[in-house]
Order: sequence, then C-alpha cells, then structure tokens
Amino acid sequence: MSAGELLEIEPAELKFPFELRKQITCSLQLSNKSDDHIAFKVKTTNPKKYCVRPNNGIVLPRSTCDVAVTMQAQREAPIDIQCKDKFLVQSAVVEPGTLAKDITAEMFSRESGNKVDDVKLRVVYVSPPQPPSPVHEGSDEGSSPRASLSETNNAETSEPAVQARAYATDQEENYPEAKTLASKLTEEKNTAVQQSLMEEKNVAIQQGNKLREEIELLRLELSKKKSSGSFSFIFVVIMALLGVIVGYLLKA
Repeated sequence: MSAGELLEIEPAELKFPFELRKQITCSLQLSNKSDDHIAFKVKTTNPKKYCVRPNNGIVLPRSTCDVAVTMQAQREAPIDIQCKDKFLVQSAVVEPGTLAKDITAEMFSRESGNKVDDVKLRVVYVSPPQPPSPVHEGSDEGSSPRASLSETNNAETSEPAVQARAYATDQEENYPEAKTLASKLTEEKNTAVQQSLMEEKNVAIQQGNKLREEIELLRLELSKKKSSGSFSFIFVVIMALLGVIVGYLLKA
C-alpha cells in the first residue's frame, strides 16, 4: 500500500503476470480516509501501452474507488523481464458536488491553491502462475513412482483384464481334463473315418469283382458267337455294358 497525503493506494506496485500476445489487467484501489471529496487522475509514461478505466474520478469521503489498468498484448518480451514504465496518481481536494466531468488539469496544480498530492507507482513483470501438477485421485501420500505407474495402467488394472486373467487361470487348472477329452474325440473321429474308408473299399472291391465276372461272361459269349452273324448285336451289348461301367465310374 502506498499512503499518500490524500489517498491510500493499493498495491504499491502494478504487478503484471507477463505473457506474450495476451492482454493482462491489474487493479488499483484508491481509498479516501478523510471527510473531503478527493478528485484523482491517473497518468502513465507509456499511454499507448496501457488502458486505464476510469482514468479520473471523485472518491467520496470514507469510501474507495477501483481502477482497472490493462496492459495491451505484447509481441516481444522485454530484456530480462524488466519494465521501465511508471504510473502517477494525482489527487486533489475539491468542493462537494464536483463531478468527474468537471475535473480539469488545473485542479492538480499547486498554483491553483488546492491541496494536491502525487503518488508514483512502478510496473513490475512477474512470472505467470504455473498450473498445479496432476495428482491422481485416491493416491496415498508417499507412494512410490512404480506404484503410481501401475495404478494408471488401465490395460492391466481394468476390471475386464482382471476377469480375463482369472478365466485363463481357471482354464490352466482344468487343462488336463480338457486335453484328455480332446484326445478322445480325435481318436473317435479317426476311427470313424477309417471305418468309413474300409467300407467304401470293400464296396469297390465287390463291384470290381462283379464287373470282372460280367466281362469274363461277355468274353466267353463273344468267343462262342464269333463266327455267327450276330456280331453286331454283341457289339451293341458291349457298348451298353461299357456305358454302364463309365456311368458307375463317373458316379464314384
């Protein structure tokens, strides 16, 4: 707090958490502890850089007035984060009923006969506040980093993963019975396949023997009637028999 003769000003320094390309506002509070009406006016050495609202006004007896000082967004950081800008708060005792629109520069001149006061304020850049580091909910104080990492590994600690591991454990415990059942089913399947192949083989053998018998009979019949005129009939019979054989082979 800067205690002038007429107004108490808080804070004593204008502290801006400096960030590039960001508009930043700092507040001033002007307090009138007297029974007089105090007019004030705020000036700066760099008016293009700052916006002051209100830049003048009347502080009533036993009351306060808040002033917002806004620094425009800056494109370059100052060397060593140092600022040479300064502010001047002028104050003067005025007649009751004086309004802000009635304030003139002459009111703050000592030659005017008014009781006046000047308070200088400097500008200070400070580092912007850092965001708090993330803390996992439910974590115990003093827990080791390894424990924290395992707690945040959703793939290992999630409920589905736990259930999957439990299921795998149960399967491992029951694995011998499952293996025996699988072996039994495989053996039964192989036996059924072998039986089916044997049956098909026996049927093929029987049909082959029958076919050989029919061919032998046909050969004998053909030899008996070789010299007769019924050769063309025998040829037709042979072709028909061959057709039956081909049809059977295609069916097989």
